[in-house]
Amino acid sequence: MVSDGIDRLGFLIHDVQRLMRKRFEARASGLGLSSAQWRLLVRVAKEDGVAQARLAELLEIEPISVSRLVDRMEEGGWIERRSDAADRRVRMIFLTPKASDAYAVIKSIAGEVYEDSLVGVKPEARRVLIEGLEAMVRNLTDDETPSVEKVKNTEGTAA
Repeated sequence: MVSDGIDRLGFLIHDVQRLMRKRFEARASGLGLSSAQWRLLVRVAKEDGVAQARLAELLEIEPISVSRLVDRMEEGGWIERRSDAADRRVRMIFLTPKASDAYAVIKSIAGEVYEDSLVGVKPEARRVLIEGLEAMVRNLTDDETPSVEKVKNTEGTAA
């Protein structure tokens, strides 16, 4: 049986993610944040003012773990909690200027790691890789579950 590599896809995606994370953590270690704290900081940077409960969903960790993580980061001056104006029980999370500065460094380090990982990959292959991964995300998103039959039904359909 001839394989096109699809049987290794999950392993390859996992290995790339693991190796990129290791390289990133090695380069970012001097900034004094754990991997979990970096993930939280990046999520808040992308959605400043996110509710703490929503943050737990986005990070795929238990709310109590997010609460402890937020406690440590607040003590370190990285983030601040504010009550929601509409519902004082809801805690909103915001970056501090210190965290915003760190986020700029994070983006730069991440860009370097991405470039390291893509050495030897031509621009067209990079574009195809990103398009393929984006399609996989769309296909696996809970509210969009395409089947082989749905794909077949859309092939050859004129717009």
